[in-house]
Amino acid sequence: MFERAIMERLDRIEEAVSTIRRENWLNIRGASDYTSLSIVKLRRAVASGELKASKKAGRLLFKIRWIDKWLNG
Repeated sequence: MFERAIMERLDRIEEAVSTIRRENWLNIRGASDYTSLSIVKLRRAVASGELKASKKAGRLLFKIRWIDKWLNG
């Protein structure tokens, strides 16, 4: 009984963390690590309009959900 309650709570925590993570921003190196793709490939995808990125502050920033959408699209 106690074990089940712990597992349910861990599941809720994992879901909450997953939701928060999707809103995090990655720089180009973080996006490269996340996708296992080269920085050049990511820059080309942004330049062609395939991958959405923010260019504020003079650098490319990506939301994880944008990357996931691009990879799964």
